[in-house]
Amino acid sequence: MPSLIEPVVPPGRMSGIPQPVLTEPPGGSSTARGALLLRPWRDADAPALARAYQDPAIRRWHARSMNEDEARDWIRQRAERWSAEAGADWAVSSDGTLAGRIGLRTVDLTEGLAEVAYWTLPAARGHGLAGRALGRLTRWCTDELRLHRLELLHAIENTASCRVAEKSGYRYEGTLRQSVPHADGFHDMHLHARLATDPT
Repeated sequence: MPSLIEPVVPPGRMSGIPQPVLTEPPGGSSTARGALLLRPWRDADAPALARAYQDPAIRRWHARSMNEDEARDWIRQRAERWSAEAGADWAVSSDGTLAGRIGLRTVDLTEGLAEVAYWTLPAARGHGLAGRALGRLTRWCTDELRLHRLELLHAIENTASCRVAEKSGYRYEGTLRQSVPHADGFHDMHLHARLATDPT
C-alpha cells in the first residue's frame, strides 16, 4: 500500500556510512582534558562491558546481565543493528577509560524517530558525563542524521536519569503507566522528548 508521505530520513542514511566517532566538545581530542569520546564498541571492550553489567544500578534500570561471551555477542549485534538501521550504540570514554554507554535503542527513519538510552559506570557518575554524552549524540541525530524527534524513557524512581533528561532539553511529556517490565515487575515510566526544532 503506497504511503502518502516521504520518509523523514531516506533509507541508507545510516547504513551507507561507517558508524561515526563523536567527540565532545565537537572536534575535540579524546586526550584533551575533560573531552569525551563516543566510539563504536569493539571486541576488546567485552571484559569491561561484562563488568559494567555487574553494577547494581545498571542491572536494575536496564534489566540485563552478561558474561564476557555474551558481551562479545552483544557487541557483534551492535554492528548488525547499525547496518539494519534499527539502532546504534557507542562506548563513552573519558581520558581513554570506558565510562559509559549511550545509544539509540530504536530507530525509525521513516518517521524520523529514535529512542535514546544510556548508562554510566559508578566512577563516572556525578560529573555531568551522561548529560554531555547525551547532548553530543542529540546534536548528531538532529544535525547529521536529520531525525525529527528523540524520545527518552526512564523509570519514575530513576531520578538521576530524569535530571539528565531535563538538563539536556528533553521535555517531560507524561507518565506511561506500568509500561516496561523490570526484574521487580512493571514500572511506570516518564516520557521525555526533544524535537529537532527545539531551541538548543
